[in-house]
Amino acid sequence: MLSLVQSDRFPPAPDHFNMAAYVLAHADRCADKTALQIMHADGASDRYDYGLVKQAVLGTATGLLAQVEPGDRIILQLGNTPEFPIAFLGAIAAGIIPVSLSSALSETEYAQIAQTIRPALELRQGGPDTGLTSDTLRQFWTLPPSAFAYGDPHRPAYIIYTSGTSGRPTPVVHAHRAIWARRMMWDGWYGLRENDRMMHAGAFNWTFTLGTGLMDPWSIGATALIPAQEVQHDQLPALMATHKATLFAAAPGVYRRLLRADIPALPHLRHGLSAGEKLAAGIAESWTQKTGTPVYEAFGMSECSTFISASPERPAPPGTAGYVQKGRTVALMGPDGPVPRGTVGTIAVHKDDPGLMLGYLDQPKQTAARYQGDWFLTGDQASMDPDGAITYAGRADDMMNAGGYRVSPIEVEDALTAHPLISEAAACAVQVRTGVWVIAGFYVASDVIKEDELRRFAAARLAAYKMPRLLIARDKLPRGANNKLLRKKLRDAWEAAHGQA
Repeated sequence: MLSLVQSDRFPPAPDHFNMAAYVLAHADRCADKTALQIMHADGASDRYDYGLVKQAVLGTATGLLAQVEPGDRIILQLGNTPEFPIAFLGAIAAGIIPVSLSSALSETEYAQIAQTIRPALELRQGGPDTGLTSDTLRQFWTLPPSAFAYGDPHRPAYIIYTSGTSGRPTPVVHAHRAIWARRMMWDGWYGLRENDRMMHAGAFNWTFTLGTGLMDPWSIGATALIPAQEVQHDQLPALMATHKATLFAAAPGVYRRLLRADIPALPHLRHGLSAGEKLAAGIAESWTQKTGTPVYEAFGMSECSTFISASPERPAPPGTAGYVQKGRTVALMGPDGPVPRGTVGTIAVHKDDPGLMLGYLDQPKQTAARYQGDWFLTGDQASMDPDGAITYAGRADDMMNAGGYRVSPIEVEDALTAHPLISEAAACAVQVRTGVWVIAGFYVASDVIKEDELRRFAAARLAAYKMPRLLIARDKLPRGANNKLLRKKLRDAWEAAHGQA
């Protein structure tokens, strides 16, 4: 049997469509219900109901149209403030294309992006004066409402940047239909319902937060709970309890940090959601032990959001990431097409998936290079069992070679993080001399671990050819802006220090 799941096609988005109108479809009915709470460290929160959000979005559309034309690009670098989602949806409502950027970018990084985007307007928190301050943006909220700009669901709606874990960050253009595709996650991952209170730990500009933390809850009439910028990770459990979160979403690294904090009783929490990188089994087990709730993992990417996941409806077998969501068509590809089940292949999404990007901005050759026939190649490796459950093996460029065998860094990292003193680990192949590569295991531990002890511990969990030749303790592991593990940076730093750069 081939590693191919071809679901019944999800109904397409209507021909007359606007992403912002879709997200706010419940706003009139839920006018007095809280749409967004921005939670502060002291337990207080700023609340915005659906009526205000819709009014603000359409007023912002009016204000923006006085500054720029439909089809223009504008940059949003507004941090975890209510101005960000209002301006994001306001632009889309008006047919303007927002580009969301992290507030952590350096001025050099920002200048490079601005040169690529060529924005008609830049909205920046704490940036150079553009004439549109936060106060001005809030004044837009009370302007006469613009009409939603309806049109072809395949036209560009917004631009986000890839995380850059396998190269330089790249601008990804998404269509209005991208939000329609996210309906497949409601049951396929979240178990999302209208009475939910979805708390997300990430920054607004990150596609995981923007989709899972904001747009999806609003699309069903639920409440989004987002921490203010000053909130620290160890304060999140208390906020979860205070604000009665029913769902909690975060990257695995955040769960790792939360497990070091005091976690109060969370009687309202049904389960957690994890994406952004592989969730270590030990973290999920510890979370369940501490909170009494499971964590459901999903795999996705900036180019297509999440399309493989576990869910309350269909939990994942141990060690796997879950199943292809209903409505998706996904294969694990080799050079000649889908590989047999049980064989590692490249995760690929069919070109007709409604959540798949339109392409990389102004880079048709780079976009075309990601396709193999009708399949978009993600660059991530996995295997599929006979039941269709998918086991993630890592990025293609992170895969290691040991004695002719391909080894997934995930396997090695899971074995190391099973040690009670190790909180996180990263595995990569390093060049010890010209043409000679070995597996190195980098780890962060709460106390010193004797190398012989750690070798015996790992050897009980790994085949001999998967065993790290090098075991290296670190104070911390390098991570990107979205908390993704940067294995290549570890490898490059080690080789530079040992004369193999």
